[in-house]
Amino acid sequence: MPARPSVTEAELEAHLRGICFKTGPPRYIGVEIEWLVHDAHNPRCPVDPVRHREAAAALRALPLRSALTFEPGGQLELSSLPATSITACVEAVSADLALVRPAMREMGLGMAGHGHNPWHPPRRVLTDPRYNAMEAYFDRWGGAGRSMMCGTASVQVCVDAGHEEPGPLGLGRRWKLAHLLGAVLVAAFANSPVSEGCPTGYRSTRQVVWSQMDPARTLAPPDGPDPRAAWAGYVLDAPVMCVRGDDGPWDAPEGLTFRDWVRTGAPRPPTEEDLDYHVTTLFPPVRPRGHLELRMIDAQPGDGGWIVPLAVTAALFDDPEAAESAYRVVKPLAETAGTRPAPRNPLWRHATRGALTDPELQAAALACFAIAQEALPRLGARAEVSDAVARFAERYVARGRCPADDLLDGAYAEETAPATAPPWPAGAAPPTGVPAAVDAAYEDELTPGKDSL
Repeated sequence: MPARPSVTEAELEAHLRGICFKTGPPRYIGVEIEWLVHDAHNPRCPVDPVRHREAAAALRALPLRSALTFEPGGQLELSSLPATSITACVEAVSADLALVRPAMREMGLGMAGHGHNPWHPPRRVLTDPRYNAMEAYFDRWGGAGRSMMCGTASVQVCVDAGHEEPGPLGLGRRWKLAHLLGAVLVAAFANSPVSEGCPTGYRSTRQVVWSQMDPARTLAPPDGPDPRAAWAGYVLDAPVMCVRGDDGPWDAPEGLTFRDWVRTGAPRPPTEEDLDYHVTTLFPPVRPRGHLELRMIDAQPGDGGWIVPLAVTAALFDDPEAAESAYRVVKPLAETAGTRPAPRNPLWRHATRGALTDPELQAAALACFAIAQEALPRLGARAEVSDAVARFAERYVARGRCPADDLLDGAYAEETAPATAPPWPAGAAPPTGVPAAVDAAYEDELTPGKDSL
């Protein structure tokens, strides 16, 4: 366990400012891709934890360049190394997938790109102390935490923090762009409209789940001119999820913020390593880890579905002309967002429920995809990547659709087929599949008739 001596509040704040936003010319991009693991012959049949463990052991023996990890519900994740171009990133991850997918098939397992598990209720297969503590902590807010841990999957795009100086590639501009463009990315790539076999009423159920957990660690930091100050305050004022120890459970006094922990020194004095670990338990839609993690995109269908959100996001952030144009497109969205932090503001709620059926979001997505398509050749992206973006734009964005609409088409077709029994009792309302929210005000805003969604 951590052995370094405890540090002062000022030292920890300086540490956060120094490591969370590493500025300079944007050079690297990365991607973290998650998949739901399912039985290859019957996705509706839950995978036994023993099969998960056997799969993990087999995959860890492969010569992968990406980091391989598993989420609490058995979701498989590949995290690329930082790459100097879109092409390099796509090639490296694709090479790893060319090893992973056949190995999974040999074990009778499949990898599905859904933002939220459409078949099963959440079931944890990992029993690490971290996940025991996380489950106990999130249970205070209802079932959303278990759903997040065990039933969600995403495509996370990582971009550099940007220049210290102002401008289209500057830190302040990129921080603002991430939180406004984030709603457009939620809408364009929404892909989780079903839970436990039933439509939930949202195109991104995954985003709803994230919205219903502890707001002190899942909302965006307060808006302001200095992202470093906002983030440092956010981290220190967030409740401590767990205090790691050699013996016993990793628990923490309820309501103890990290700032309180530093000031009181109880239950033991915290260290710099404790602060770094604490940051890994915070889940805002954009998380600074030296670079910026954009965490709002649902997992995508198809073997290469992850390539399109990676390419679009990288183009809009790292090409100077595209970054400036994209910012001009999304800046007016701030009026719709209002003063509430993402994802609990009207802009993100519209993206979560209506996706690109919302005219404002569709217009922004159309413009951003066009800007990205123009920028990709300038960034050296291969033709097949540009073509994939163009096909996605034509199939979905131009028609006001997202991948979730394909799933809904299939779900409602099954529901109305005369030879198929409805998936819920006749005369009863279908279950939402969305955990009940503790935040009554937020749930009230999501009630039909009380919001323009």
